[in-house]
Amino acid sequence: MKNNTKWIITIFILSFVLSLLFSGVSTVMSTKFNNIVLIIITIIVVLIGIAFDMIGVAVLTSNESSLHAKASKKLQGAKAAISLLKNAPKVSSICQDVVGDICGIVSGSLGAVLTMNLAYSLDLNMTATSMLITAVVSTITVGFKAVSKSIATKNADEIVYKVGKIKEFFKIN
Repeated sequence: MKNNTKWIITIFILSFVLSLLFSGVSTVMSTKFNNIVLIIITIIVVLIGIAFDMIGVAVLTSNESSLHAKASKKLQGAKAAISLLKNAPKVSSICQDVVGDICGIVSGSLGAVLTMNLAYSLDLNMTATSMLITAVVSTITVGFKAVSKSIATKNADEIVYKVGKIKEFFKIN
């Protein structure tokens, strides 16, 4: 129980820090840049959420034996990939529940800023603009997350291996 409590506290703190970081950076950037750059920032945030969602699914569905085969050949990143699988529930939670959900919230906030900027700068109806921006951001997020989950389940071992290589390269614990 104590270990579970520690994990829950860690998730709360990680969520808070990442929310501050993502929100702060995106808010500062949204006030400094024009609408085109704001659209690009929103798309990047959505893509980050989708990528982490894909990693979370891949970690849960990957086959550890294929990674052990790579590790026996001493391929870079294989041991790191195995460590991801050994902690699959936690890795998946961080990827999907923390990073993925925060990206969803931040992209929604960016969509709201974009709505206001577009409505005021182009003299558009605020309600119609809000509905359109919300629909586009939601559709892109949900649609591509569905596609990414399909890709992740079919290519789980390779995705986890690539993440292991990145983890090893950056020496991430």
